[in-house]
Amino acid sequence: MKGDRLLSALLLLQAYGRLTGRALAERLEVSMRTVHRDMEALSAAGVPVFALRGARGGWQLDKGWRTQAPGLNEQELQALLMTQPRVMGDVRLAAAAESALGKLVASLPAAMRERAASIRQRLHVDTRSWRGAGENLAMLPTVQDAVARDRKLAIRYRKAERELVDRTVDPLGLVAKGSMWYLFAATPRGLRTYRVSRILEARLLDEAAQRPPNFDLAAAWRESTKEFQEGRTTYPATFRLDPGAAEWIRIWQMATVIDAPGPRITMRVMFHHEDEACFVALGLGHRAEVIAPRKLKDRVRSEIAAMASSIKPE
Repeated sequence: MKGDRLLSALLLLQAYGRLTGRALAERLEVSMRTVHRDMEALSAAGVPVFALRGARGGWQLDKGWRTQAPGLNEQELQALLMTQPRVMGDVRLAAAAESALGKLVASLPAAMRERAASIRQRLHVDTRSWRGAGENLAMLPTVQDAVARDRKLAIRYRKAERELVDRTVDPLGLVAKGSMWYLFAATPRGLRTYRVSRILEARLLDEAAQRPPNFDLAAAWRESTKEFQEGRTTYPATFRLDPGAAEWIRIWQMATVIDAPGPRITMRVMFHHEDEACFVALGLGHRAEVIAPRKLKDRVRSEIAAMASSIKPE
């Protein structure tokens, strides 16, 4: 354990250049006293690490000194290969990730290279949905570039209701949710999220992006998704369903079983709005009976009558 911790401390200093003892203690989850002992151990092993005093002090490696990361263990190798490059979604980013992974694997000992090849032959990631086309991520490399370089971004965006808008935003980060990518950005109207597949055009501007101090992307995303979920309108409906339809409802909708006395199951199902509830009821056909609300029941009955009258005999 100590060897792993010393390596972690070394790589942290190599990545950040200088860290305070408190910062190292927080990242390594140890006490300040343990950090001091670890720094002494690294120095005794010939690693040129030294302490800087004062308000801007901390621990630092000798300028220009770098170490090579050690070989991966079995668990680390498997975890790395599980994150296959194609999950990036965009062809160009996937190619760059594939190249980087190839270089890393090539640096492994022969036995580990063979193990990596074996794992990759037994793992395939298909990012396409069952309905065919996946996300259009043509703008993802440009968006990623703006995020990495802290540059303002001018975008043309297609909103959910199909309206096209032009926006100039301060990119703050990228969030991957399932196979979808979102740009989290600051705007004159506050923090906003933009689905990358709806960005039709993206252009980096020369002006530097304005980043809020101490911005935490993960925390901001959690708050944003919470507000989104709470702001969604809900439409409860009660259905009586055959077992197959009930199982389908459990997978695709929020539902609670109310009663299951016989061959049919009574469930309370949450929809976003009445239109969605009507669409599902009609799609399930005779396998679903609407119990409540009465307005939905009457609407479904009216839709069925209209469809029946529109079918002309041959």
